[in-house]
Amino acid sequence: MTFPRYAIYFAADADSALSRFGTELLGYDACTGDELPFPDDALRVARDWRDITSDPRKYGFHATLKAPMRLAPGKSEADLMAGCATFAGKARPIPTIRPVVDSISGFIAVIPAEPVSALQELAADCAREFDDFRAALTAEDRARRKPEKLSERQRDYLDRWGYPYVMEEFRFHMTLTGRLDSDRRRPILEMLRARFATLGLDALTIDRIALFKQDDAKARFRIIGEWALTR
Repeated sequence: MTFPRYAIYFAADADSALSRFGTELLGYDACTGDELPFPDDALRVARDWRDITSDPRKYGFHATLKAPMRLAPGKSEADLMAGCATFAGKARPIPTIRPVVDSISGFIAVIPAEPVSALQELAADCAREFDDFRAALTAEDRARRKPEKLSERQRDYLDRWGYPYVMEEFRFHMTLTGRLDSDRRRPILEMLRARFATLGLDALTIDRIALFKQDDAKARFRIIGEWALTR
């Protein structure tokens, strides 16, 4: 895999309760690059909390809007940052969701309690409008996505957009754990729901995009730019 890689994500404001909730559970702040101590209640319910959260920790607390990509030939980081500013400057409906903590495909995440069409449209716009910045998938990139396990539409999206979970396949999620067996998942889900309830967060506005960068295979993603969306 060639580096660096970039991704367009939603990340909650660094000073928000939601950001603190996610970064503390993952033990990593993608804004500062700091390691954080895990909460006591997480360690009580799972002594191997570091292992459980190892995969999402690499990416930081986020929701994917444009999946990690290498830059296309002739495109630079400065070009991509300018593209982010242009995208954010276009007036559009700003989605608001009712966030809940639930299981999705075996892992636990903050997700919308019900579908929100403006959120689907925002994600689709990101998939389309940033695609000129994306280098084509290599054969190794494609194989890493295990296309044999994808649906026909997901394989088509993988080949067209470099990622299978776009357009109708998009599901907004801010990941908190790796995949868990159902027996392990139940007590962890209960703990995370109880912790999330203390935030009193009944509505979450998806009002910004962030540009994340991964320098090399061993590096975690870091936020290198943030832009407020225009209503």
